[in-house]
Amino acid sequence: MAMDANEIERLIKATFPDAKVEIIDMAGDGDHYAATVTTAAFKGKSRVQQHQMVYAALKGSMGGALHALALTTQVPAEA
Repeated sequence: MAMDANEIERLIKATFPDAKVEIIDMAGDGDHYAATVTTAAFKGKSRVQQHQMVYAALKGSMGGALHALALTTQVPAEA
């Protein structure tokens, strides 16, 4: 069963309440998404660490309910 964009955003914001989350359904199939996550929690973390933090927030959904996620992470300019 596919995961919808609102659920992805809800899981990310549960871990990073200050996050700005933008999600695009890349194929229109509810299975291939691109997400940009911006949060101060990423400050001082490597890109790999940032991505690991987002995957952890998704609570094991990657590879299951969420088939593909093109992920962009960034720190807000003011952080």
